[in-house]
Amino acid sequence: MPRGRGDLLSSKMSEWQKIFVQNLTVPPHSQRKRHLPRESIAFQCVLKYVEGNLIKQRVLEGLSEVEYQLRLSLFDITYRHFFGRTWKSTTRPLKAVPGQPPKVVFNETIYFHTSLNHPSIVAVVEVVAAAKKREGTHQDLSCGFGILHLFNSKSEPTDVATKDRGLQLYHGTPRALLHPLLQDPIEQNKYMMVIENTHLQYTLRPHPPLETMYHLFPENMLVSGLQKIPGLLLTHGETNDFFRKPHLMKSVTWYLDKLSINLYPSLEKFEEELLDLLNSERLLKDSSTVDGSEVLIQERRLHIGVHNGLCFVQMPQVVVLVPEAEVARGRSASFHRKQGLSAKPSMVGQALVLRSRIRLTEMVRHPAFAIVFQLEYVFSAPSGADRKALSISSLTQAAYMHSIRWTVWNPLLDSSSTEVILPLQGGAQQNPSHVLVYKMPPTSMSSEEVKQVESGTVQFQFSTNSEEHLRTSANSLSNTRAELLHSAKLSTPSLSAPSSPQMLVSTQDYPQGPGLSISQLSASPRSPVSHSSKRQTGSPVPRSPGMHRRERAELPHGGSSGGITHLEADLNPSSLILDSSASDQLQELPFTPVHAPIVAMGTQTGSSSSVLTRASLSRLHAAGFPEILDCNKEPAEVVDPADPVNFNPQREEADFLQSNEIILQFLAFTRIPQDGMGTTWPKTMYFTFQFYRFPPVTTPRLQLVKMDQSGTASSAASSQILFQINKDGTLRSESPGLQLKYMVDPGFLKPGEQRWFIRYIADHNLQIDIWDGDSLLLIGSAAVKLKHLLRQGRTAVQVHHELEVMTTEYEQDTTVMSGDVLRHGTVKPIGVYAVVKGRLHLSLANVGHLCEQRLKKSNSLPPSRSRIVSSHDGTSNFHGGSLFSLHTPGAKNVSQAQKLADVDSELAAMLFSRLQEVSTAFQHASREASVIRRRKLERMMMVRQLEAQEDVNGRRASRMGRREERIQHARDLQIIDAYRERIKAESISSMLIQAITTNYTLYATLGTAEFFEFALRNPYNVQHTVTIEIDHPELSVIVDSREWRHFKELTQTMTTPVEEDMFHLQDNLMPQVYLRPKETIHIPFKYQAFSVDHAVMMQQGPAELRFNKGTEAAPPWKSSAMLTKRIKISFKANGDKPIAILSVNVEPQPHVVDQTFRFYHPELTFLKKSIRLPPWYTLPGAPAGMPGGEPEMYVRCSDPNIICETKKMGPGEPQDVFLKVAGGPSPQIKTFFVAIYTDTWLAAPIQIWQFYLHSLQRVDVSCITGQLTRLSLVLRGTQTIRKVRAYTSHTQELKVDPKGVFILPPNGVQDLHIGVRPQKAGSRFVYLNLVDVEYHQLVSSWLVCVSCRQPVISKAFEITLPAGGGKGSNKRITYTNPYPSRRMYFLHTNRADLLQFKEDSFEIGGGEMYTIGLRFAPSQSTGEEEILIYINDHEDKNEETFCVKVAYQ
Repeated sequence: MPRGRGDLLSSKMSEWQKIFVQNLTVPPHSQRKRHLPRESIAFQCVLKYVEGNLIKQRVLEGLSEVEYQLRLSLFDITYRHFFGRTWKSTTRPLKAVPGQPPKVVFNETIYFHTSLNHPSIVAVVEVVAAAKKREGTHQDLSCGFGILHLFNSKSEPTDVATKDRGLQLYHGTPRALLHPLLQDPIEQNKYMMVIENTHLQYTLRPHPPLETMYHLFPENMLVSGLQKIPGLLLTHGETNDFFRKPHLMKSVTWYLDKLSINLYPSLEKFEEELLDLLNSERLLKDSSTVDGSEVLIQERRLHIGVHNGLCFVQMPQVVVLVPEAEVARGRSASFHRKQGLSAKPSMVGQALVLRSRIRLTEMVRHPAFAIVFQLEYVFSAPSGADRKALSISSLTQAAYMHSIRWTVWNPLLDSSSTEVILPLQGGAQQNPSHVLVYKMPPTSMSSEEVKQVESGTVQFQFSTNSEEHLRTSANSLSNTRAELLHSAKLSTPSLSAPSSPQMLVSTQDYPQGPGLSISQLSASPRSPVSHSSKRQTGSPVPRSPGMHRRERAELPHGGSSGGITHLEADLNPSSLILDSSASDQLQELPFTPVHAPIVAMGTQTGSSSSVLTRASLSRLHAAGFPEILDCNKEPAEVVDPADPVNFNPQREEADFLQSNEIILQFLAFTRIPQDGMGTTWPKTMYFTFQFYRFPPVTTPRLQLVKMDQSGTASSAASSQILFQINKDGTLRSESPGLQLKYMVDPGFLKPGEQRWFIRYIADHNLQIDIWDGDSLLLIGSAAVKLKHLLRQGRTAVQVHHELEVMTTEYEQDTTVMSGDVLRHGTVKPIGVYAVVKGRLHLSLANVGHLCEQRLKKSNSLPPSRSRIVSSHDGTSNFHGGSLFSLHTPGAKNVSQAQKLADVDSELAAMLFSRLQEVSTAFQHASREASVIRRRKLERMMMVRQLEAQEDVNGRRASRMGRREERIQHARDLQIIDAYRERIKAESISSMLIQAITTNYTLYATLGTAEFFEFALRNPYNVQHTVTIEIDHPELSVIVDSREWRHFKELTQTMTTPVEEDMFHLQDNLMPQVYLRPKETIHIPFKYQAFSVDHAVMMQQGPAELRFNKGTEAAPPWKSSAMLTKRIKISFKANGDKPIAILSVNVEPQPHVVDQTFRFYHPELTFLKKSIRLPPWYTLPGAPAGMPGGEPEMYVRCSDPNIICETKKMGPGEPQDVFLKVAGGPSPQIKTFFVAIYTDTWLAAPIQIWQFYLHSLQRVDVSCITGQLTRLSLVLRGTQTIRKVRAYTSHTQELKVDPKGVFILPPNGVQDLHIGVRPQKAGSRFVYLNLVDVEYHQLVSSWLVCVSCRQPVISKAFEITLPAGGGKGSNKRITYTNPYPSRRMYFLHTNRADLLQFKEDSFEIGGGEMYTIGLRFAPSQSTGEEEILIYINDHEDKNEETFCVKVAYQ
């Protein structure tokens, strides 16, 4: 831990040196320095007393005069790093009162401040016993330690303590915190042993008055209230605390003039040796040869600051020194570089001089206040071989710095003016800037006088009189101004701009030093970091007169070199003005951005009053749609969608017709005219939806055919019947409409899923997207409740719906909120409109059927039984028998004996006597090889027969053959014996593992937690600590008893107990559980997956419209795309030996999609949307009667790369789901899911939303309303010739040329001309699709972002018209041609439905007047409308705009 340096003090040290050496601190960890600097927070900690048995008496044997001491240190848990400086209290005796525990009273107050506001930054308190041994020596014994948390999990200071707190103490020493086994949270680590009945009483609170003296002592330094800080006085009335109400000493202003530095033996020789060493180091470090490029001295700087022994009182000033020879010639070093000359050592003089005056405003007449000088060189290595041709462009090379010399001067308190000469210091020793400094020359043979000269000297004139400046440094002022102007000319425009207001102050009034030099403007953040360049990269952030100077204290612990333009920031006195102003750093306000929320479930989920007349409805239902019949060939019962549904689950389960045939009939579509728009209606359409867990469906294209015109003559709405289309484009002669069927049979559902399906029908909605079949543009969406499909004992039911098809249009993404207050305190965002496009006529039916096969009741286990897995319930993998028949299906416990070679092909291949059989077995696949081998065998047999006949000694040969066969068998037996010995251990181990392995299968859906318990038994007669190892992150042990209890209540698994604090988490977070001999416990597990196989499709033009016909062919869970996961859970006892293995087979199931969102967004940009959640009590599956009011909503996204979150806005306020999605290149479609929960443990989502993000090419158009803006898009042909057509989502506002079908040549380039004429001002999106009309494929797509402004209105009119029908009204207005020549004009309006022109164009001569005839259509409702009349020239540019305000009464 950090300690003081009192042993380094000597009697020759000055007051400043003593304080400096005594208060050296350990900096924070290097990783902490990389974080952005934050506001420092001041703390006051009062350590009152320690109570309890601190140390055992036997430890104190042989010790006397035992007293106790407290030590306080700062510690970083994340990096295991002590930093700052350890504070020590005075020693206090132990007081023991009979009947009370022993107590040591301290009542010590400690102050400190830190900007490391992170939860892992803590204060560690150590209790130490200081005693004296018998031989007289002192000994310190650690009695324990405590951890004091400064910040909570939100990086905020811990709650202000209104009363004392007790801090528990742990056995040992704080040095144990450095051990790697002590991981966060430390207090819960098993190695932390609490000292019983012992605690430290303390208080900890923020101390804002300390902010006024931040500049006088550094961060992370613990000081006592009695410690004297240079520059701080004891407040009147205070006796023992300097920091409770800090009182600062008065500062004075001192001036330094005629400053010069001399280096030994001369400046030329010194710099020549320095450059030689740097060049040698560069070549050695880069392992390169001499290439002509050398390190050059780019600048010489001097840092001058006031230091009080603890820290710099203010950021040191940085001034530029120049060689004396250049000053004599009247030229600066930067001027030489401009002329193409390098800073060679031969050009410099014998001293470095400063041509300006130094003004130090922070000096205090105190013996510890000193002035610190630090000489620093800026180097650069040009890339060119000829360093003489150094140009301005080469100055952009990375600059790096080295500290060369430093010194400190303690002025006399009563002096006012004097000449000062100080020796410079260097080498590896402590200095106020905490940097490495260039070495000192060898002085072993030199005297004290020579040593001071050899290290270099700094000489200056010191004064406290400001008037003296006018006499002593008049020339310095003019030189400073010239250097400022010259540096500004050399800098680039981007760099010459002032970085802060300080740079705007003239040096005539405040001549503190030169401005920014070239090296400061060209220094790169990627420059090589030298030992001396470790300082802050940002300018100070003034917050108060003291805090502005306090920032200088962080200089020694700064970050990387970075840009160095901030070094001159405090040279100008405007920083004094900014001391009392607001901070330069912008402070974030408590503001929640709103991204124009979309209302979830905004579509109409039920039928509403019909817009058709009774005659139209009669013709619609008489069009010949297929009749829905039940299993008895009787018409299905018609249910009114307005009637309530009484759902009885028991009645549904008791129905003997367990097979449900779900029928969807798409009948017709009713168009609803849009206000102010002559919308072009689609001729064909198709639908997309997903029912239950079946695959998503895209229907075939359907033709819209009008009914009898007489039926709609008096109706504003026009209804069209849907007809299927043949491949040749003709209509099918069959019955109209489209009918789809789903057969949901319990035989196809998994066990117990029938209840799920019934619950789905009762609670969920079916969302249907309606698409234009020609343009492939989304028309809108509709949602229908499925609850009317519940038969409740009836044979068949059907219901007819008239659904509103709605779409949401976004005119602009804005954060400005209007004042329209809706229900429940919600606010309607500007630019979001829900538009009803039409009505979809849909019939739904549920026809009951008898099951083809009756299911056994054992296949549908109760949840309470199926949730508990036991190794004794017949699910073990091993059932006895041969080890080689483990994987034989239907294996029994009794097995016939078999030859080893018959069951092990590896052994059979090694036996001599079975080579023929093995060869035959391996060659059965090759028919030709078998024929050749058979022929050879036949030949061999014939040859042997002939030899047997000819051989006289045939019998002897036969005996020899049998002997050879016996030898082969003997060899085989030896091989079998060796083989058995080799595989014996492996086979037995495999058998034992199979014997202790239990199988369990679960069916998992997205976001739903699958809970089960495993009965783990200890088979041994001794206790064991069992470690649970799982090889998949989605399966975990439930270690929280509250979560365990929640899942047991949810699954009604209450037959097994719940134990508190059951598991112990090991260091690698593997849970451990203690088992007594022969004990059986239940281990809770949870499987939950949030990730799916995302369909991020790169469409080369979307595929042709397809229809999945075989929806009822296969059950929904038997999808080939979903692979079964196999997860192994090992229960290992001591010695890493498994006592049980659970093999979990996870079969992913398709999930239900409650709502679908589609967004069209520019490619390669972020989509930021806010979706407003509906009231929680309206969501299916939401708990009723929640205690404590509204539940908190939680969201999880299936894609970890998508930011998805929700925030609690307060009671009664709506909740929004915020999304931030990175879009891909066009035409990519990104698909993901969002699950919404209302319970803390995320057991089961109450809603799952599916999102489609279409990335489109973006085209920006800026235009004026009523005026035509033209532009062209480039079309690129595909590999084949295509017949294409362009379609737009806003046909009245965007026109295309060519308008109809045209040929797109293969691999060719063609222009598509578009004209945009918006009807109203604002920003909006217009979609443009290029479609292949033959195959109905999307070739290309654009997102046209229209930004439109209102034209200047030259005249305004006001008329009153009657409302409620009528014949309308005719009016006239006049227009005069302002030009002297004849002109052609065109007329347009923004409300073509309310205003028509007698003539759309007219031509008049110069100065003539023309009367424009207006025809106003009647309005059915009262109110006011503003109609704009655009008068455009022959190029369709707006000449004038008239506004007519029409009042319908």
